Amino acid sequence: MQASSSHGNHSQLSKITLGTLLVTLGIIYGDIGTSPLYVMKAIIGKEIIREDIVLGAISCVFWTLTLQTTIKYVFLTLKADNNGEGGIFSLYTLVKKLKKRWLLIPAIIGGSALLADGIITPPISISSAIEGLRIYEPNLKTIPIVIGIIFILFVIQQFGTKTIGKFFGPMMTLWFLMIGVIGLSHLLGNLAVLKAINPYYAMHLLSIHSEGYFVLGFVFLCTTGAEALYSDLGHCGIKNIRITWAFVKTMLVLCYFGQGAYLINYSGETLLTLSPDKVNPVNPFFLVMPEWFLPFGIAIATIAAVIASQALISGSFTLINEAIRLNLWPKVMVKFPTNVKGQLYIPSINWLLFLGCVFVVLHFEESGNMEAAYGLAITLCMIMTTILLGYYMYLKRVHIIIIAIVEIAYLSLEVSFFIANVQKFTHGGYVTVFIASLLAGTMVINYLAKKIRKNYTEFVNIEQYKDVLQDISTDTSIPKFASNLIYLTNSNTCSKIEYKILYSITQRRPKRADNYWFVHVHVSDQPYNLEYKIQKMGADNLIRVDFYLGFRNDQKISVLLKQVLKELVSTGEIDVISKYASLQKNNIYTDFEYVIIEKELSYDNELPAHEKIILMLYEWLKKLALSEEKAFGLDSSSVTVERFPMVINPIEELPLTRRE
Repeated sequence: MQASSSHGNHSQLSKITLGTLLVTLGIIYGDIGTSPLYVMKAIIGKEIIREDIVLGAISCVFWTLTLQTTIKYVFLTLKADNNGEGGIFSLYTLVKKLKKRWLLIPAIIGGSALLADGIITPPISISSAIEGLRIYEPNLKTIPIVIGIIFILFVIQQFGTKTIGKFFGPMMTLWFLMIGVIGLSHLLGNLAVLKAINPYYAMHLLSIHSEGYFVLGFVFLCTTGAEALYSDLGHCGIKNIRITWAFVKTMLVLCYFGQGAYLINYSGETLLTLSPDKVNPVNPFFLVMPEWFLPFGIAIATIAAVIASQALISGSFTLINEAIRLNLWPKVMVKFPTNVKGQLYIPSINWLLFLGCVFVVLHFEESGNMEAAYGLAITLCMIMTTILLGYYMYLKRVHIIIIAIVEIAYLSLEVSFFIANVQKFTHGGYVTVFIASLLAGTMVINYLAKKIRKNYTEFVNIEQYKDVLQDISTDTSIPKFASNLIYLTNSNTCSKIEYKILYSITQRRPKRADNYWFVHVHVSDQPYNLEYKIQKMGADNLIRVDFYLGFRNDQKISVLLKQVLKELVSTGEIDVISKYASLQKNNIYTDFEYVIIEKELSYDNELPAHEKIILMLYEWLKKLALSEEKAFGLDSSSVTVERFPMVINPIEELPLTRRE
């Protein structure tokens, strides 16, 4: 018997209304939409402003937004949706059907890099906005203000963003209109800047710039939000993203070209000489604003930066939740602060991100210093997405020549960006690489440890023990442990269960029950699949329940099992009235008891050194994770926890002799 849920129905995402377009503007484009705050400042730096450098810079930005964001992500990658869901883990679940185990590597690297990007984005966006106040107060200490805003941002995560989320769309629309109108006002004064659309100027910049490829690392900052755009596909849908991107790109291009037109008027000077304090280079983003509008512009920029940070924080929660379901991350507490679909709150990740953001602010102090750390990790993520995208296209039977063209073109482009960003490693790129490495290491350890433990788990055929379990069930000399005894099993087949379960029932402490339930969870490739299957395991009182849950679904076993029981009662397949005479007389429901068996690594093992290290690290990670009963949403009052020694490779018997 199976039952499915319509929870995964994403048909509403195909609707295009003013409301859905506003929501899309509010939650999709925060990162990429606030890039004008720091891109031109990073490219120009402390160099003398020259027309060829300015034209080359905006030419690079225009073609990066066109080739990388528009063509690769908006038109190609968004097609790789998993029942409406996007992101690198969703893409991985699609291509893993090819049974190529190594594809997990780019998924782990890409996911870790995107999480690392989520730590650097709030500091650089908020710092860039707040530093605009230095036009009025050159000696303003921005660090306390930035940390204060970041703290408030992370505190409110626990309440969800259902209410303030309605504010995001109109606010980001105002932001894009603002940067577009201001950019257009300067562009109209110097339409000759439009010749930067010619890619010649981009190539010319790379050939004449004093640090050559290094400038590409700063150009790349204009497209860092493209990966987050793909990750948020499930919130808004492909049609809404494509329509709004036409508006967003137009406003971004107007802003960049407007900044370029303004800077050309000051050829021969530097951002330092244009700065009020003559110490820190002024941000061209604020220079282009009319003086009377500057306070409003700084306020709107700060709000937009906060919204950009919110989008990446929410994306990080979703990413970790998917990693948990894919056995890539230790089980941690996941909360649902509102009834908004897809909105999560993970306390441990929230405060981990907060500490990371504070470290970045204190370490780099200025947004200009953060620019060097920004971009290196996300280039890795984009390269990994390109690799997985090629296999997805192969899975969809796209012609091999087209796949080759796409892969060669984008790997060449992204590897070029990566080489440019690698040069920033010693200038701050090491920070995001270190963070991404820690995250990737956690995923690898968790995945390999679970694989090792599973490989060494002993399974037995239930048919051989069917009579034993029947005898225990009817043996009144054994005190009844529970009317219904439930075990969680990792066995993928109905005919087998772990030896540790039989050991628990027959030897640890004989457990008599009317019914023995064995529950297994299959994590399906679909994001919101909700199905179950009931099977009898050779006897009427040996029942197996298989849940087929999407990789984005919450695994609340007790809630799901209650729903299954309700349906089985309605069809007359089971009777949930207690069999105790006094309780049966009063129609009292039967009792259920879960037994959780926690495997502990025994000292009686001889393991290969690398497996021993992995398992030791995994045991340490487990101390930071949720217990099994909390992870599966079980009521602790109806859970018995037992510990079972995991003897993987027992030490050989010693030559012990008996003395007379």
